[in-house]
Amino acid sequence: MPFSFINTVASWMLKKRIHQIELFEKYPLDVQNEELKKLIQISKNTEFGKQYEFSSIDSYETFKERIPSFTYEEFFPIINKTINGNHNIFWPEKIKWFAQSSGTTNSKSKFIPVSNSSLDNCHFKGGKDMLCLYLNNNENSNMFLGKSLRLGGSRKIYENNDHYFGDLSAILIDNLPVWAELISTPNNEISLMDKWDEKIAAIIKGTLQEDVRSLAGVPSWMLTLLNKLLETTGKKHIDEIWKNLEVYFHGGVSFKPYRSEFNNIVSNKKFKYYEVYNASEGFFAIQDQNESDELLLMLDYGIFYEFIEIDNTNKSEKIINLSEVKVGVNYALLITTNSGLWRYKIGDTIVFTNLKPFRIKVSGRTKHFINTFGEEVIIENVEKSLEIALKKYNCTIKDFTVAPLYMKNGKKGKHEWMIEFVKEPNSLDEFMREIDFQIQNNNSDYKAKRFKNITLDRPRLIKARKNLFYDWLKKKKRLGGQNKVPRLLNERSFIEELIEMN
Repeated sequence: MPFSFINTVASWMLKKRIHQIELFEKYPLDVQNEELKKLIQISKNTEFGKQYEFSSIDSYETFKERIPSFTYEEFFPIINKTINGNHNIFWPEKIKWFAQSSGTTNSKSKFIPVSNSSLDNCHFKGGKDMLCLYLNNNENSNMFLGKSLRLGGSRKIYENNDHYFGDLSAILIDNLPVWAELISTPNNEISLMDKWDEKIAAIIKGTLQEDVRSLAGVPSWMLTLLNKLLETTGKKHIDEIWKNLEVYFHGGVSFKPYRSEFNNIVSNKKFKYYEVYNASEGFFAIQDQNESDELLLMLDYGIFYEFIEIDNTNKSEKIINLSEVKVGVNYALLITTNSGLWRYKIGDTIVFTNLKPFRIKVSGRTKHFINTFGEEVIIENVEKSLEIALKKYNCTIKDFTVAPLYMKNGKKGKHEWMIEFVKEPNSLDEFMREIDFQIQNNNSDYKAKRFKNITLDRPRLIKARKNLFYDWLKKKKRLGGQNKVPRLLNERSFIEELIEMN
């Protein structure tokens, strides 16, 4: 099938979706209420639906009063019934797929159910909408005249009792519709390889001669691949290898620490970056404007959203729906989904930047903050400050993490940063002073604790050796795919491991 035909048909079909997106932008609360009503109606005869008498739930207020909210640990016994071969427990479809995630703070696996409805009406729908919104904003795009390089999970899918387990990206690749396979590279066999080093080599060999026009994957791993590609070819810029490259679709971690490094290896100033917010539990939001860091909350994917206002010290359990959210407030996210997750605390925090339409930024994780000394530092403070310092001192990094250094022997506490640089600043001391200054600008609690070093001393930097974070991930068997380095933790176990390996 000629790529020109695929380009024409795909562009036409994807742009049709714009009208539906405009509909939920115009009537967001009606669309969300309808999603909730459908989820309850579909599940009323499940074991979970009977337990909570779904048949008599006729409003959001009743839904909220009757059904408790759940963490993964609280919901897992229900999931485990399905893993053990029982069906119609929390969702009426037979659950065949489970996205296996090691999380970001420990090596214990999570098993997230992925229904056929979720695959078709959430994950794949989100992928199509990502392309749709990009094409709508870039009408001269010729993306479909070539291939999309996807960088998915390294963990192969394995079968147990007629159930299949693996990275979400591996599950998606294994279930890709025909049209998506035709425009993707590398092939499924390479994409699902589980040995990361061999996989990188195979991807390079399999894609060098392709006409790659878009990239998709987690920034840290994509950067590893692209730098290896440049090293292999001797080229300075990626668009010297793929001359028609036009966009990179990224998600999974904040792009801010990686932007300058990507700018260094892509010479085309018109090259676009598009962010998505998806997880094993669902596809949630997509950048809908060029050159923006805001994401449009997608409201018709079979997901009903709720929110808890959070400040890391006095966590309110007041749960609200979309009708009550405010701009600039940090919320923990609750989701009810078409995979049968009910009022599920996903562990992410978001901030609304706009209410017409509903746009958000991902601000971090409910477990990813430092509040050892009452400073209430969240990941957003850290990443924003780091981005400014990197730009000011013309340097780039590969990875980083931050932890508290406790008060001891009369010494004040401080924050300890472990950074692996690609290009170091001329003065590490000035670089850390800038980070400290910027966090104080962004966080009044931190500034108060830093005032005249009363409670907190200046942050301390430990320079990581080359490939330290990579070696840690390798040791934990978490190379590739959606695996991430913990950025900000309120305890020292992770950074102590790194110090020992450094």
